[in-house]
Amino acid sequence: MGNYISKKVTSTQLPVINLSAEKEIKIIIQHWIRILNIQLGWIHEFDKLVINYAKTLFIFDTFRSSSKLLKTFGGYTMCVNSIDYSTFDGSQFICSASNDNTVCVWNVDTKKQIRSFSEHSDCVNCVKFSQYHYHNHRLNVVCSSSWDKTIRFWDIKNNQQLQLFDQHIYGVYCIEFSPFNGGRYLCSGSIDTAIRLWDVETSKALHVFYGHASSVRCVDISPVQNNNKNDNKSNNIGVIGGNGYTICSGSWDNTIRIWDIETTKQLNLLNGHEKTVNSVKYESSKSKNTILSGSDDKSVRLWDIRSGQQIQMFNGHTSNVYAVEYSPFVVNNIEAGIYSNVICSGSAIKQFAFGIFDQIRMNCM
Repeated sequence: MGNYISKKVTSTQLPVINLSAEKEIKIIIQHWIRILNIQLGWIHEFDKLVINYAKTLFIFDTFRSSSKLLKTFGGYTMCVNSIDYSTFDGSQFICSASNDNTVCVWNVDTKKQIRSFSEHSDCVNCVKFSQYHYHNHRLNVVCSSSWDKTIRFWDIKNNQQLQLFDQHIYGVYCIEFSPFNGGRYLCSGSIDTAIRLWDVETSKALHVFYGHASSVRCVDISPVQNNNKNDNKSNNIGVIGGNGYTICSGSWDNTIRIWDIETTKQLNLLNGHEKTVNSVKYESSKSKNTILSGSDDKSVRLWDIRSGQQIQMFNGHTSNVYAVEYSPFVVNNIEAGIYSNVICSGSAIKQFAFGIFDQIRMNCM
């Protein structure tokens, strides 16, 4: 529990929820779990499925009595590192990555595993559904990254490996598809300290971003273009149609770095974390320029992208923070008399926390 002084929210674009504190918290956590692990779609009641799926791994003391386990997707012999969600061909699917070297695909409607890809020779760290393949080639494809140094694309329908990216020297921690050009470009971060940008259509490596002094733990691509005209003047190459977009990365070197996606130039360096940065996330609103981060130093921090300064630090976790996310909801804080934005974080000790920023008080569970 901590107190912070900051500005009042003036945006009217986000929905306002007037609920009791307990209901507000529950909605926030449910929504966060959904968007943290499920980037590409929405289905009714799926937030319940995910929160109860996550309950097999995490403890929700506040909501345990009211939670109902709908389905557990089992079969793994080792821990699950990543999941993603998508809909295609009128059905709903989950893909998952595990330390048992496999990528699995599950049909949410039938609750059955429909595919298991086992060509990775080491732990699989991250999975994402590829919307580019679906919208451009009518293929249902999952992308995965692994300690075996590779990034692989899997054709679900035909049960085969479709593409292989193998230019990283060491294991690949993280992957993220571009929000522009229909997800044609893929960003990856590796133990080899490099960030690579790939053209999914041609299977070619386009750019390499160097600057981190240690392994790259997480990456994100800005969901909106930079509105700073001065920044855009130096970003006129337009090789991939990403003019104005940036990449954010977090590393074992305790830093967060922001990169121009076209020129590979490092635009900013965010210092403040005392240990590994495990998760970074851009705020999606055009009116704001912030990045959220979570670290092994047990803190969640909010940064101003342009100045590189830390805006706020959220303390409360007692172990490493592995995941952070913004909520699109604005909650009505009756005590403070203002509307507040919400962020969420996940820790290694089976806890979820939520924080309210742009207001006076931050609460942690």
